[in-house]
Amino acid sequence: MKQSGLFNPAFGIEKFGFKNLNNVFYSLQAPELYEESIRRSEAMLVPGGAINAETGVHTGRSPADKFTVRDSLTENSVWWENNKAMSPEHFEVLLADFIKHAEGKDLFVQDLYGGADPATRVKARVVTEFAWHSLFIRNLLIRPSSEEVKNFMADLTIVDLPSFRADPKRHGCRTETVIALDFSRRIVLIGGTSYAGEMKKSVFTWLNYTLPAVGVMPMHCSANEGKDGDTAIFFGLSGTGKTTLSQDPNRTLIGDDEHGWSKDGVFNFEGGCYAKAIRLSREAEPEIYSTTERFGTVMENVVLDPVTRIPDFDSEAKTENTRIAYPLYFIKNSSDTGRGGHPKNIVMLTCDAFGVMPPISRLDSSQAMYHFLSGYTATVAGTVKGVTEPTATFSTCFGHPFLPRHASVYGNLLRDLIAKHNVDCWLVNTGWTGGKEGKGGRRMPIRVTRALLTAALDGSLKKVNFRTDPYFGLSVPTDVPGVEPDILNPVKTWANKEEFAATAKDLVERFAKNFVNYEMHVDAKVREAAPAMQIAAE
Repeated sequence: MKQSGLFNPAFGIEKFGFKNLNNVFYSLQAPELYEESIRRSEAMLVPGGAINAETGVHTGRSPADKFTVRDSLTENSVWWENNKAMSPEHFEVLLADFIKHAEGKDLFVQDLYGGADPATRVKARVVTEFAWHSLFIRNLLIRPSSEEVKNFMADLTIVDLPSFRADPKRHGCRTETVIALDFSRRIVLIGGTSYAGEMKKSVFTWLNYTLPAVGVMPMHCSANEGKDGDTAIFFGLSGTGKTTLSQDPNRTLIGDDEHGWSKDGVFNFEGGCYAKAIRLSREAEPEIYSTTERFGTVMENVVLDPVTRIPDFDSEAKTENTRIAYPLYFIKNSSDTGRGGHPKNIVMLTCDAFGVMPPISRLDSSQAMYHFLSGYTATVAGTVKGVTEPTATFSTCFGHPFLPRHASVYGNLLRDLIAKHNVDCWLVNTGWTGGKEGKGGRRMPIRVTRALLTAALDGSLKKVNFRTDPYFGLSVPTDVPGVEPDILNPVKTWANKEEFAATAKDLVERFAKNFVNYEMHVDAKVREAAPAMQIAAE
């Protein structure tokens, strides 16, 4: 076994049990990983300097194939209604088969940090079969200094072997694809999928399990900071604008996807960004677009012109979920430390394709917990096969696939932190107004959303007049400089007021049906914060 690169000689890959490997490459950087990726035909160089890789059958995460080992540690701490169990015996066989499958192969190793806070970060060793996977995770996590690598001892080991095929009977899984987490042994095994995002989300899942136990709130959110040091965090599911809205030229980007909130403030879990590339344009998102023309960026499943290799970001021929992964410092106004103070504002983003929610609402603490536990957005027609109408989506805590512990654990942590630090909370609809998506409505103008967010973050929005929305019980501004008044009151943007009321009633009922799962875990004030129709029409 030939080993090369920078690593701690006292913590070689053989410590994990690997043997009879061909080559082991430690801590390779972008130039070497480019060479290896292209030499192995794993990826293709595109104009501007990025590389593009295809992930095959899996063009997104496979949550149905994700398992957690159920043992004495996790029996009473994991939310089993939300997590699939694997026995310790099945995991032991799976681990042995992973190690056997790796024999004779070349493997790539990256020693990285998950978390910008030294007090709570996880030291993660990520072992990959593909060179481009090694570059991807190097872009996405936090890169230690050379001196730190020389003394690196991992807390968590992730092994990613796409060519491995699981046996459901032998390994206690569902298909040939498996993502298995053993919190006791601090191991994640990923097999049967080439989608690189599984590695990133495995680190997030790990931190979602370990951090609440030490009083730190893990969050699926972006974060930025104003010139006066005022931090804002943005919760939101895919497609709600979490990445776009946090990358504000007048504010410093802390991170675009995953953060923690400790006694010292907010900190990024990652050292990079993983942005959706579908319909990416130079005009609408110039900073993100520029990363696709830069050496070091990894693109996934982006369609290329067969002759020129110029990316076609409008094409979803391979998947709607095209992605780009790049280091955070590729964004000009990004944070050098990945850390900020305690939030002054929390923004919860929803893309309401039904077109009935206000563009911005102020939330009290009970409403904030209600909407955090609800995690509402809507799937737009055409983005998922077979979806022809807007579909309500509820993902508790804006990230239920990554929650090992019960949702109430995260909800209670957030509630206590909001109260302790007197945080202003806002619900922002980046979706439709004037009607449903595809049925006469139009997308909320980005200029309106940005104007409302600017007013919320600089404090001026708190000084305007507010009304109570009769459909959702939310506190909504009646007049904001630079924003037409009618758009602040959604019913006024609809031609058919009765249709608006019926649509709003339907969405209110969907909220109520979803929240049944959490009613027993919250107090009366949170239950009373639920949307409730107070009038039939306006």
